[in-house]
Amino acid sequence: MREELEASNRSRRGFLYVATAAGISIAGSACLAQEDKDKKPNKPAEEVSPPEDLMREHGVLKRVMLVYEEIVRRFDAKQDFPPEALADAAGIIRHFVEDYHEKLEEDYLFPRFEKAHKLVDLMNVLKEQHQAGRRVTDVILQRANLSALKDSGERRKVAEAIGQFNRMYAPHEAREDTVLFPAFHGIVSSNEFDSLGEDFEKKENELFGQDGFEKMVDEVASIEKSLGIYELAQFTPKA
Repeated sequence: MREELEASNRSRRGFLYVATAAGISIAGSACLAQEDKDKKPNKPAEEVSPPEDLMREHGVLKRVMLVYEEIVRRFDAKQDFPPEALADAAGIIRHFVEDYHEKLEEDYLFPRFEKAHKLVDLMNVLKEQHQAGRRVTDVILQRANLSALKDSGERRKVAEAIGQFNRMYAPHEAREDTVLFPAFHGIVSSNEFDSLGEDFEKKENELFGQDGFEKMVDEVASIEKSLGIYELAQFTPKA
């Protein structure tokens, strides 16, 4: 009887040792696995395709157009606003939209559509509107200062220029988003398509530094806040 009891105790102690060792082994493996996971670099962000890149830049354009609308509304209501808001908004149009975004279209997209004999009539209109937009932006930039904005005649010229700009660019960007950009993948190879995405990113970094798009979004947001139009909820119709 005593021998059976001792044998049982030895068996129980052996089981507890094995179970404890196994638990330590499992926990150790889990820790090592977590350490390995922590040591691995984060997965790089997914590449942005050329059309997606251009479309999100249109989002910056749309937000500046809303800033323009608010400035014209304040003209009409005879309400003050910080004059730098107009200068900064027009500066984003000049440097980010016209000198960068539209140059991408003119240098990389339009020639390929023309070579493929696709949407040529649309290309001609878009290029003409790019030039018209630059002329309108000149008018706004020349008057985006406090002394000019104090003059009713100069304010009227700014309001007219903003009206022309927004009236043209609303259908302009909509046609690009719904016709031009979706058709682009069909006229280039997959390798060329991917390569252009890298070219776009390289150009953006050269002109605006790392995360150039995000910087532009932050700049627009700062202008919106200065005008009190940043909070999205304020645009929701009241029941």
